[in-house]
Amino acid sequence: MQQTKKLTQSDITIAVMSGSFLQRGEPALLSKWFRTKMALAGGIDLVVELPYTFATQKAETFANGAISILDALGVSEICFGSEDGEVQNFYNTISLRKKEKDTFNQLVQQFMDAGNSYAKATSQAFSHILSDVNTVDMSQPNNILGLHYIEAILSQKSSIHAHTIERFASHYHDETFQDNHIASATSIRKQLFSENDSFTTIYPFVPNCTASFLESYKQTYHTLHCWEEYFPFFKYRLLTMSSKDLQHIYEVEEGLEHRILSKIHNTSSFLTFMEALKTKRYTWTRLQRVCTHILTNTTKEEMEKAHIEQHAPYIRLLGMSQKGQTYISKHKKNLGLPLLTHTKTFQHPVLDIERKANAVYFSVLQEPLRTKCIQKDITQHPIRYDETTNNFL
Repeated sequence: MQQTKKLTQSDITIAVMSGSFLQRGEPALLSKWFRTKMALAGGIDLVVELPYTFATQKAETFANGAISILDALGVSEICFGSEDGEVQNFYNTISLRKKEKDTFNQLVQQFMDAGNSYAKATSQAFSHILSDVNTVDMSQPNNILGLHYIEAILSQKSSIHAHTIERFASHYHDETFQDNHIASATSIRKQLFSENDSFTTIYPFVPNCTASFLESYKQTYHTLHCWEEYFPFFKYRLLTMSSKDLQHIYEVEEGLEHRILSKIHNTSSFLTFMEALKTKRYTWTRLQRVCTHILTNTTKEEMEKAHIEQHAPYIRLLGMSQKGQTYISKHKKNLGLPLLTHTKTFQHPVLDIERKANAVYFSVLQEPLRTKCIQKDITQHPIRYDETTNNFL
């Protein structure tokens, strides 16, 4: 955050945040409203939601949704973390891929025909055409997402200027702490669900306010959301579905429905199910996203309707500091998309899917908390934060 502010010389900072389910195909540890408070307490001025229809997608779709929202908000600069750390290298990579488009596409198909996942095939194709030292290593996950952010800026003809900060000390997939002060989200998440589930082990790696909100959520709702909590619901869904039913679920392709149904009977946890389901052709993250769509009953037809426009259809405002509120008041008449401060009256296929996903997300809570949280997500107005007193209003 501090590096971003220093690099961009920003007047305000805006975070586009996934809602109930994440790009890696997992439920968010805690609700969007608690995470909004975390972000505001951590120095963000505006928190807006990236809808489920973009948040639970491959990097290209995820980036398109995020950039369309930021562009509509009038953002002039974005900053993302990457393994590379040099933003010009991303533009060089995009230019070279465009120049070698036919060769690149042929290589991707060739590597997929050999049984590789699309992500792996793409990475291998990049390694063949990117011989220049001033290009990006496209086997690295943050580089991949960063490339798609810039491609989204270019394809949407946005005037946003991109910056990147080099990731160091920990890697995206690290499952254990590799440094005394910096850790991957993966390792922090794993630690929180370890046998030693004390929050004290993550204190060196997260802001004090983040640790405090995690503890508060666990005390209030008696859980941090993870796939194992949803596994009984997920297994029930699959045990009541036929292969034909499963074919209608978004991202279930190439006969994957048969493999899914064949593996569910003899598994007693989500982890054992995933280990049985995993193949060379499908990445763990891709399969988790498929499982998320099964859990939420998100169909191909629904997604097709939702993506008619290929960009976010609205801006859902989750929270704002006083500085952020001033910005919204000044610019709200000129925003490029409708601004939602609640969702009681707005109608759109994207929002229909969002409401359903949120209801599923809160299904693991006990009553009356479950019903209260589901209703609150529809009626909740943006959280307001006074950064001068560090108080929520």
